[in-house]
Amino acid sequence: MKRKVEETTTDGDNETESIEPNLDEDGDERPTKAPKGDSKRKASNPDLVRPLKVSNKDLYKAPTPEELNQLKETESLFHCSLLKMQMEELLKEVALSDNKKRLVDSFVLKITELLQSVPESSVVEVSDTTWLSKVEVPFILVPKSTKGKFHMEPPASVALIGSYPLGTCIKPRVAVDLMVTIPSSVIHPMDAINQRYSRKRALYLAGLAEHLLSSKEVGTLRYSCLHGNRLRPILLLTPPGKNTSSLTLRIHACPPSDFLKPSHLNPRKSKIQTEWYTGIDAPQPGGADTPTPYYNSTVLGDHLPGAHLQFLSAVRDQCGAFKDAVALLKVWLRQRELDQGSGCFGGFLASMLLAYLLTSHKVSNHMSAYQLFRNALHFLASTDLTENGITLARNPDSKAPSLSDFHSAFQVVFVDPSGHLNLCADMTTQTYKQIQHEASLSVRFWDDPTMDGFQAMLMTPKPLVRTYDHVFQLSGLAKMQSACKKLDLFSELMDHSGNYVVTALPLLLSLLQRGLGERIHVLAHSLPSDPEWPVTSEPPKHKDQPPLSFGLLLNPDHLVSVLEKGPAADSPKAAEFRQLWGDRSELRRFQDGSITEAVLWEASTTCLKRLVPQQIISHLLQLHADIPPSCIRYVGGLLDDVIIVRKESCGTGEEESLKVVQSYDDLSRKLWQLENLPLSITSVQGAHPALRYTQVIPPVPVKLDYKRFDREKHIRALLPQEGKPCPAYITPIKVICHMEGSGKWPHDRLAIRHIKAAFHIRLAELLKNTHKYPCNPTPTHLDVWKDGLAFRIQVAYHREPQVLREVVSPDGMLLVRDNPEAQALELETQHRPLLTSTLHGLQQQHPCFGAVCRLAKRWLGAQLFSADVCEDAADLLVAYLFLHPAPFTPPSSPQVGFLRFLHLLPPATRVIASSSFDWRNSPLVVNLNSQLTVADYTEIKNAFVASRESLPTMFIGTPTDRKLSMWTAEAPSVQMLQRIITVAAESLHVLEAQLTDRTQTQDVRVAFRPPLDVYDVLIHLRPKQVPLVESAVDPPKHPPPRGAHEGAVAGGVLPVVDFNPVSLYLTELREAFGDVALFFYDPYGGTVIAVLWKPKAFTPHPFKTGMMGARCVEVSEDKASTVPNVEAILHDFSVLGEGLVHKVVPRTEKWVV
Repeated sequence: MKRKVEETTTDGDNETESIEPNLDEDGDERPTKAPKGDSKRKASNPDLVRPLKVSNKDLYKAPTPEELNQLKETESLFHCSLLKMQMEELLKEVALSDNKKRLVDSFVLKITELLQSVPESSVVEVSDTTWLSKVEVPFILVPKSTKGKFHMEPPASVALIGSYPLGTCIKPRVAVDLMVTIPSSVIHPMDAINQRYSRKRALYLAGLAEHLLSSKEVGTLRYSCLHGNRLRPILLLTPPGKNTSSLTLRIHACPPSDFLKPSHLNPRKSKIQTEWYTGIDAPQPGGADTPTPYYNSTVLGDHLPGAHLQFLSAVRDQCGAFKDAVALLKVWLRQRELDQGSGCFGGFLASMLLAYLLTSHKVSNHMSAYQLFRNALHFLASTDLTENGITLARNPDSKAPSLSDFHSAFQVVFVDPSGHLNLCADMTTQTYKQIQHEASLSVRFWDDPTMDGFQAMLMTPKPLVRTYDHVFQLSGLAKMQSACKKLDLFSELMDHSGNYVVTALPLLLSLLQRGLGERIHVLAHSLPSDPEWPVTSEPPKHKDQPPLSFGLLLNPDHLVSVLEKGPAADSPKAAEFRQLWGDRSELRRFQDGSITEAVLWEASTTCLKRLVPQQIISHLLQLHADIPPSCIRYVGGLLDDVIIVRKESCGTGEEESLKVVQSYDDLSRKLWQLENLPLSITSVQGAHPALRYTQVIPPVPVKLDYKRFDREKHIRALLPQEGKPCPAYITPIKVICHMEGSGKWPHDRLAIRHIKAAFHIRLAELLKNTHKYPCNPTPTHLDVWKDGLAFRIQVAYHREPQVLREVVSPDGMLLVRDNPEAQALELETQHRPLLTSTLHGLQQQHPCFGAVCRLAKRWLGAQLFSADVCEDAADLLVAYLFLHPAPFTPPSSPQVGFLRFLHLLPPATRVIASSSFDWRNSPLVVNLNSQLTVADYTEIKNAFVASRESLPTMFIGTPTDRKLSMWTAEAPSVQMLQRIITVAAESLHVLEAQLTDRTQTQDVRVAFRPPLDVYDVLIHLRPKQVPLVESAVDPPKHPPPRGAHEGAVAGGVLPVVDFNPVSLYLTELREAFGDVALFFYDPYGGTVIAVLWKPKAFTPHPFKTGMMGARCVEVSEDKASTVPNVEAILHDFSVLGEGLVHKVVPRTEKWVV
């Protein structure tokens, strides 16, 4: 780092001189020529500063704290600058083009002219709709009739409102708002009572629709509701012609500005009379009707859009970056599905929020859009509007309600500039908490220089089913009418004009929040969508809207608890606890002597314990809201069935994996305790997926039925019987046992192998004599039968890979050359044990990590991709989802983790709608144990860019593998990665549709069934000779006996270990025909081997006697060439697999030239 060097010289004037480098225009130092005689003057003048001589010690010393701060600021500035540039590009993408603006202006002008020509009509009763011959009224008439007169006449004015005149309208959904002012002669201030205004407003809108229906200037004409509010219907218009569906003109019917005073619609006042609503003439206790804050805010909301536009326009004129900041906020909200539907945080609220920050001087008018956006997110993350509301009113009038008045009437409070309207009147507490949570995550990702914050915040969609760990749907919404009755919500129902769905929802959410308690971090719900229907149809009923969806962000620390421990029996809160849980609550005595109320849920396995929230939700909704379990569709564990190990226990493998780890730990201790070994053991490391909880089919302790085996007398081992079904597959659990280094180790590869074989024999003797374990030593490994499990111990010497790399040149020089054999040994004895240990630790932090890995690898196997993405690479891909979850939180359920795994694979396809990992241009860096620094990330990325063409197609970097991507060095190829990406995208689409759409057939296994029509040949296998056929995606109903039963016994005879005829057959096929075909197979019970011919293999080759394998000779024009002999190859497929192959089915004739 360059430093400014200063020296102080004291003369008569006590001046300070500083020496600075001579700089050019760009600020770089440039050389200067010394004037003649300058050296002499320097020598003779002691006051001149001489060049500093910096010692090597000073030159390389650690930077000072000030220099460290400067470096950090520079790094942060670069990170922020990159984000800023990305956001600027995004703003260009979402901004309306000039052509689109011209289309909008032209369409608005035509519609305005049409609206101003609306004919007048005669005066009729409000309840009379016979004058409308072509359209229906967009209003549910509950009660049926009300007093009042109505007639049609042209609007008093037509004006643009909303985002378009403000300049904050963005693509892709372009919605332009047009305010039509209802003439004063049509409505009266007293119409605010008993829905008369709302009904007249709907009638006026229907009159406009009937007038526009016959015009050729209008394409489609539909009704909708503003943010799902049935009291605020709007008219949706699109231009005629093609390619105009992306533009929608929304017509709002609004009262004149002097319609009534805002103070008349105070949230404490009542504007709906109980006698009118019920039709029963019964006086209310106290002589007054209950307040109707929601209805009042609805009417007031129609009264103020013009004033709101004026206010926002003034703010925009003061802040140049206001429009862009609003656009960024709108994109952020849209990606999180928070900007549409009832109670949403839409673009209007986003504009008002920024206006609040600017007018309250929390941000400066001179800030950039980037800074305004960041501050808005920070404000949302740190401010709880459910407890401390905010107001835009600087000088409210004396009749304006106080913030406490608003809080007593609404769950979320954000008051508009008039001081009378709560902009968040229809927002639930849970929706705002969800917004807070999302803003907090975004701020955290923003500040992380190791990740792409722009991608996480603005480019990645977050649908409910992929964001939350568990999702459930509430259908049969008619039941919510009975819920309102059970919860005694008559006043609230009247306030919402009979909309029982919106009325009951906040109470149900509050009930579930209490019941779920510490089990969840966030309870979110989908926002009821804005209904749309033709103008010729009646409005849809409340019960006909789509099911409500809810999302649970689980807390893994309390998730698997089966006990709800309540207060002590004599506590005043005990009654409240019993009221919440009903008959499920009972007194229990605990080990500490306490006697408390408690609820015990039924769950025996980890899989079932994860689904305890389902029991809680079903119980509470049935008890308190009369909503039966049949109306609840809980989809938190639909995918668990794919990886269930034992059908009778309904476990997804966690318990089985734990038994394997416990047995391994015991074996490891016993290995350490062995005596009389020539060399001591330095480490015992697991090197098998089962020891990190990620084995797709975890080994299950078994006891053998000896009648179904032959015996090998010399080593007391079992052999499979000829002609019988293949025995149960016994997985060898690999354990690497490192011996200490010593001068006794030879420096010859063959001698080292002999020494290792001797160690295998010695270990077998000691384990057999000391612990009575059946053992089978071989030159390469030692098999040990313990607790019904097979462990494969492999002795390792840490210098053996180096010995394998040493070669002697012809002239006697010792050279070190890397080779595949040394790499494979290093991978097996060093890298894989380290990876297993690291991922085991990750499983301890995130209990569902192993289950997500097993689902991911089950999918890869089922889709025939296991040979292209090895188990270690798949586990690292899943580890990336947990260590780098942005924009999500780490998964806490297997289902959501698997969906994110599928989403990780496909690349981005559209700017806003989809995004994932870019395998072509980016390395996927998995920061295991948080070992990588920002500098390390930069180094990995720079090395990747510099060597991209020579690196694997799918590059996965780790702290111990920064430049090579050892786990994907051989596969997948470019073509296979593209195939994986395509199938993953389709599987994700199918699964998410099944999880969210109740009408679809619920068969999640469809995403695990491979499309076999793309393959050239199918080799069908005999199921009884496939050892894992019971674990297939579609297992046989009556699997053949395998000679093994669950349970473990001590001692016994060594079983048939690692015997899989299909794997052996595949190895032979690839060795014999790998030059002409690719072979694909599901290793987890598949009964079909799919074959794909290599296109280049069918190119005729010149005749050579040494290249006649699987080829035949063709003579053309006196030239002999060879081509693959397909008929003979297909016959060989059957011959090689005799007894295993059922039939070989060719599906194409690509080889016919």
